Amino acid sequence: MGDDALGPTAIAHLVAGYEFPAGVHVEDLGTPGNDLHPQLAGRDHIILVDVVKADGTPGEVREYRREAILAHAPGLRTGSHDPGLKEALFALEFAGEEPELLLVGVVPGEIGHAKGLTSAVRVALPAVEAAVLAELERLGVPATPRAAPAAPELWWEHDG
Repeated sequence: MGDDALGPTAIAHLVAGYEFPAGVHVEDLGTPGNDLHPQLAGRDHIILVDVVKADGTPGEVREYRREAILAHAPGLRTGSHDPGLKEALFALEFAGEEPELLLVGVVPGEIGHAKGLTSAVRVALPAVEAAVLAELERLGVPATPRAAPAAPELWWEHDG
């Protein structure tokens, strides 16, 4: 997975360290491709975490709002792995839904078959976590630190 594991790794860390209020769903959406829009339907606010194709230094954290994502025409999809976020947002808009969205993105170092994150992206995890927590706070649904945080379950980083 390489740096593509950013989303699931960030989710695992958040779930291990925080409790979330009712109505806040913390999910790993995997690689949904064309199936992303049904997973986003019916939501008023969405926070996504993923690596982003952007110029910059690996590990650099970027935040994108819905308007910024929709400001550019959708790019060429080169495989089923491509998330198609713009297409999903356009489909939601066509259905009359315009959820508030924040994409917390990180410039990747390596996408591929490595077990886990590169060191540059791993170092960005606290900033990613802080961005997600700040957005939840802004929305009035703050997460609460667990009294006894668990170790995140990162099964993809283990042999076997």
